[in-house]
Amino acid sequence: MQQLNLPLFDFRIRESEKQKEIFDPVRKKFVALTPEEWVRQNFIRYLAEYKNVPLSLIAVEKALSLHKLTKRTDIVVYGKAAKPRMIVECKAPGVKISQAVFEQIGRYNMTLRVEFLVVTNGLNHYCAKIDFERNAFSFLAEIPDYTTIT
Repeated sequence: MQQLNLPLFDFRIRESEKQKEIFDPVRKKFVALTPEEWVRQNFIRYLAEYKNVPLSLIAVEKALSLHKLTKRTDIVVYGKAAKPRMIVECKAPGVKISQAVFEQIGRYNMTLRVEFLVVTNGLNHYCAKIDFERNAFSFLAEIPDYTTIT
């Protein structure tokens, strides 16, 4: 798979008759190794190993209801009292991070109302902090450590 703009990690990868699969430590099972999944698994490891997020407080492909439609977030990070604190939207490395991607994660946040939004394609990472009182947001220079978002 393509080298990403993240630290190098070792993964459990296997090849079945149909496809390559990667072990997801959050879902505790092997999943199809697509380019987007490659980004998601690398970002999960980055959050856990570099940003001190406990794997037990990460949800992958969390379902949420949005205007009577079921959508799935790529990654949700929970804080104390099981309150969602961060949403991460992952795209394949070949997908450009566009306004549409930010609008997608913004729609998810209409339901979850988290303070931190992250968009990544594995090569470029953007993190915004939402200020609900001022109805504003600001981009951060880096992804915050877990201890600062809970």
